[in-house]
Amino acid sequence: MTILVTGATGNIGRRVVDQLVGAGQRVRAMTRDPRAARLTDGVEVVYGDFERPETWPDVLDEIERVYLFPFAYVASEPGAGFVGQAAKAGVRRFVVHSAAAAGFAPGDEPGDRSLSPLRRHLAEERQAHRELELMVEATNAEWTHVRPGLLAVNALGWAERIRAELVVREPYGTAGYPLVHEADIAEVAVAALLGDSHAGAAYTITGPAKISQAEQVKAIGRAIGEEIRFEELTPEQARERWLQDGHPPEMADWRIELLAAAVDGPGSLPPTTTFQQITGRPARTFARWALDHAADFRPAGRTEEAA
Repeated sequence: MTILVTGATGNIGRRVVDQLVGAGQRVRAMTRDPRAARLTDGVEVVYGDFERPETWPDVLDEIERVYLFPFAYVASEPGAGFVGQAAKAGVRRFVVHSAAAAGFAPGDEPGDRSLSPLRRHLAEERQAHRELELMVEATNAEWTHVRPGLLAVNALGWAERIRAELVVREPYGTAGYPLVHEADIAEVAVAALLGDSHAGAAYTITGPAKISQAEQVKAIGRAIGEEIRFEELTPEQARERWLQDGHPPEMADWRIELLAAAVDGPGSLPPTTTFQQITGRPARTFARWALDHAADFRPAGRTEEAA
């Protein structure tokens, strides 16, 4: 049996590939740039593009199980598109990389300009991911939805400034969410790909506890052996900087609202125990994530021994 991993060169997809190989599975990795994939030895790397249907037959040949990257929704519709073609080609199990928003109760309408920026963003995210889930559910295949919350890997957005200045500048330093390690998401996905007890399940997965932005910065500092300053911006200062960095105004607005909602609590996404329930082990902490990514934050010229 060969398992197809789409989105195989992403932060989570790479972990899925590595863990499947470590479990002794044959893996086919779909990517738009096979020459730059740099995946584990023994992985069959193939060219494929969700927006180019002519690439799908070779990708799907003799595949029975698929880890489905969420971008598949741009190339799918009920009974057609990539999901429909995969089912027709003989895929019998899908594990969908979805999002926690897909599990939120329906209510707000995407695009409703009367909603706050965050509510509008969450409605749009819910719709996109839930529609892909429904496409998969409409096939005759087994399915499992893996719905991660906010990712710890988003902290890599601070890496360049930390390497250059050992400083992070953000609004709402006490705001935070239970950030999830990409390895935890991959581990749940692999369990669903290989095990037979997860069919029909939708797993919302987070980190073990809320961790504020200021605490994240301290954890990264400990991981690299450096003192990193956290300089708190006002929401107005942060919005201006994000716009200068090229972020759309709508994104800047919902990011500020997302942080403001999690100053005194976990906002719209409290911690879950999903990972521990599935694996029997505690979820990886942000401190563990920071250690795993220390090289991404370490200033140029500093070695691990020097830190």
